Amino acid sequence: GGAGGGGMSKGKDDAPHELESQFVLRLPPEYASTVRRAVQSGNVNLKDRLTIELHADGRHGIVRVDRVPLAAKLVDLPCIIESLKTIDKKTFYKTADICQMLVCTVDGDLYPPLEEQTVATDPKANKKKDKDREKKFIWNHGITLPLKNVRKRRFRKTAKKKYIESPDVEKEVKRLLSTDAEAVSVRWEVIAEDETKEADNHGSLTSLDISSPGMSGHKQGHGSSEHDELREIFNDISSSSEDEDERDHHDDEDLNIMDTEEDLERQLQDKLNESDGQQQENEGSNQIAMGIQKQIDNLKSKLQETQDRRKRQEDLIMKVENLALKTRLQAVLDEFKQQEEREKQQMASLQEQLESLMEK
Repeated sequence: GGAGGGGMSKGKDDAPHELESQFVLRLPPEYASTVRRAVQSGNVNLKDRLTIELHADGRHGIVRVDRVPLAAKLVDLPCIIESLKTIDKKTFYKTADICQMLVCTVDGDLYPPLEEQTVATDPKANKKKDKDREKKFIWNHGITLPLKNVRKRRFRKTAKKKYIESPDVEKEVKRLLSTDAEAVSVRWEVIAEDETKEADNHGSLTSLDISSPGMSGHKQGHGSSEHDELREIFNDISSSSEDEDERDHHDDEDLNIMDTEEDLERQLQDKLNESDGQQQENEGSNQIAMGIQKQIDNLKSKLQETQDRRKRQEDLIMKVENLALKTRLQAVLDEFKQQEEREKQQMASLQEQLESLMEK
């Protein structure tokens, strides 16, 4: 049917009285003109001629015009519209925001059947039910004819939530960690994306990036120790795991960064012992000298690498403003500095050994 629009204050007896809360009242044409005439004539008895009663669901109700009951349904408009009032038809005052419309029909169900309130055990199912129920009360049109189907034609779908709430993330991480703990074997890999392009291809913002842009590990086993390890990794991404990675990284080379001076001396001693058996001691000491030289060269390139890393880390710390991250990065930088120190000492002791060998 046709439409009549009107603003009304909808005040329930029990609700606190609102100054003015408005909605659009849409009636079949004959009833609309009756109400319009009653409003314009300024009759005081409007309360007797028009009554609105909402059912408990807050969506259905009965509107009576001169005692004739009409089935009413409260729908949500596609967007908020403003109502204005004027006294001189020149100046307009905004009086309210309107977001709902009460649509009345002659042939509607005055008392719509209450939906079976089956309580689903699944909250997801419940949510879906509520959504479907809400959908029934979404009005697809504007309040004028040109805006028919405006919701489909002009409004985009509601944007999905982009960010997951952090408790959900934490829950998921905990779940993953506990499944890791129960697994027979676990492989992991940290892929650090390059954040600082100008620094160097290896430059990265993560404090995990000690050995190389990508690290990986593999562990096998069961039981609580596994769980503790995981908790350890999770609670404190300490430098220990990174050091281990360093070790793996250099195992196949002649000299391990982590080798202590005693180890080097022991290696040297072994070589000396081996060479004792040889007739030409001269040749033996030459071999040892070459071995030491090779270790020194290896150590030189390692030192260079460590210095580069330290430099990159320092540049990174300069750029970062977040204090917590700065402290984290600083700790890593200290590690690098210690490593550099150790390598320098090893280098010095190797040089000494080489010199003493040459003197012989």
